[in-house]
Amino acid sequence: MFKKILIANRGEIALRIICACRELGIKTVAVYSEADENSLHVRFADEDVCIGPARSTDSYLNVPAIISAAEITGADAIHPGYGFLAESAYLAEVCEACHIKFIGPYPNVIRLMGDKARARRAMKKAGVPVLPGSDGPVQSEDQAVKTARELGYPVIIKAVAGGGGRGMRIVRTPEELPKALRTATREAEAAFGVGDVYLEKYVESPRHIEVQVIGDHHGNVVHLGERECSIQRRHQKLIEEAPSVALTEKQRRKLGATVVEAARAVQYANAGTFEFLMDPQGHFYFLEANTRLQVEHPVTEFVTGIDVVKEQILVAAGRRLSFKQSDVQFRGHAIECRINAEDPETFAPSPGLIHAFSVPGGPGVRVDTYAHSECTVSPYYDSLIAKIITWGRDRTEAIARMRRTLEMTVIEGIRTSIPLHLKVLADPDFVAGRLDTHFMERYLSEKKKDGGSLAETA
Repeated sequence: MFKKILIANRGEIALRIICACRELGIKTVAVYSEADENSLHVRFADEDVCIGPARSTDSYLNVPAIISAAEITGADAIHPGYGFLAESAYLAEVCEACHIKFIGPYPNVIRLMGDKARARRAMKKAGVPVLPGSDGPVQSEDQAVKTARELGYPVIIKAVAGGGGRGMRIVRTPEELPKALRTATREAEAAFGVGDVYLEKYVESPRHIEVQVIGDHHGNVVHLGERECSIQRRHQKLIEEAPSVALTEKQRRKLGATVVEAARAVQYANAGTFEFLMDPQGHFYFLEANTRLQVEHPVTEFVTGIDVVKEQILVAAGRRLSFKQSDVQFRGHAIECRINAEDPETFAPSPGLIHAFSVPGGPGVRVDTYAHSECTVSPYYDSLIAKIITWGRDRTEAIARMRRTLEMTVIEGIRTSIPLHLKVLADPDFVAGRLDTHFMERYLSEKKKDGGSLAETA
């Protein structure tokens, strides 16, 4: 077992990993930027090292600084959390060269699945359904025009690297294609350093369904069920839940088995998520694979009772999975709301000093956060300040618990997305489970027409 793990991250996920390490009796090292000197992950780690100025490129994305911090503190493993370097094949390779264990998949698997065009081909070869599309990156405008004509409009342009909706454009007519192609290419180049894009047939009104898997280094792979992630704005998830109300037991078993076989085909080890679009007819199509821990992993932990982070650490240390597929039982329903420091009307970031912070507990409530009273929310990083997760015996109870938790939460000094979450949770379509990835687009458009304020609680 590892003696000391360096956590190459910040905020709530760094604290989440510290909790898992404490339960396993493993010492931790926090790295931090100058802006995070007084953060809770620094306070609760056993050791801490400043790795640079506030800008993430000079600190949390600085591989030499992170490796140096691991070496000077004697850490024998690095956990990247999510975001920053979590899907960096380069960091994984450097760790390997320095005899430090990277808590994640093999570097070649990260590189394969990080290239969406290559991942798509690999999944197709493994028998996973994929959307019709180009065989790889389109090399010219003429090729894009020809491919789009063969696929039939609408099509979607996607960057081969990265995520979060950058380098992505929906094209509904041939006239829109040239400009959309140039824009997506420039955006991908600016965001990821790689301007390659590919084309796929666009699915109208799909659900976003993802499957959590975890594998060890002995060939064992198990799935932990699906999560519904259709409530999103500009491809950024806002609310996630497990299980999805849209799947039958037969679909759930088939999708899980398909993902397990796909993970085995690429020799996947550690935690990962395979994401799919589900069309209105109930057909699934591979979207991408995230070779890391997901922000929304707590909903899976709630319904399965399995600690995904501890399992990540154990399998990275060479242990076999502590459970078999037949041991995985799904119980009740869980929902997660991402609480962001942003204006609920404009979605503009709202950094600053939190004067008061209080989240109620009670049955079936979990809060993952780095925030506290007199805490400063930095303008340099992602606006996520907390994840509130509720569990209920059924979806109705989980929603009720989420509503009362959000209504009783006190965060003063900054604006947050809580009023928006409360409005969505009260929406009749959400309550009935009538969801797709355009839910928020329609919802915000209707609110704008009605002149209603999202800043008012439901």
